[in-house]
Amino acid sequence: MKKQKALFLDRDGIINIDHGYVSTKEHFEFTEGIFKLLHLFEQKGYLLFIVTNQSGIGRGYYTLKAFESLTQWMLGVLEKEGITIEKVAYCPHAPNEQCTCRKPETGMIEKILKEYVVDLSCSWLMGDKQSDIDLAKKSGIAKSVSIGTKALKGEDLHFKTIVQALQYFIDHPQDF
Repeated sequence: MKKQKALFLDRDGIINIDHGYVSTKEHFEFTEGIFKLLHLFEQKGYLLFIVTNQSGIGRGYYTLKAFESLTQWMLGVLEKEGITIEKVAYCPHAPNEQCTCRKPETGMIEKILKEYVVDLSCSWLMGDKQSDIDLAKKSGIAKSVSIGTKALKGEDLHFKTIVQALQYFIDHPQDF
């Protein structure tokens, strides 16, 4: 089976605006430009995956059921926009639980690789925290993009907004 390239995305701060422990659709606000960005990567043949730390579950801020309900709603909205997310991998643990799935640990990527044939050497990861960029490096994901007001150590590209990232990829189609 042929390996496919993939785009791994953090959720809070990338797919949606990070309002802090977002657990209901009423508080879920898609970031500007995310639909167009995801369409662009799909048109280039990328599989799309979400890899998200959800310590709000482990901390008791919201339930696994609430997270799953919000995830199904989010996937439904994305599907209506013509976007296919292959899998949402998540870590429900609080940081003090020392699990192997919490970013920057590689458990979520390893789980995805058991189900999908992905070529990490031509894949990307997009995130807004240092743990996202560190996950890319530890997992062997070729390129990483950080989104936010400040650059992160080890990133390949940095943009303040998803819209700026989208414009870069539109202007530089040869880069991905």
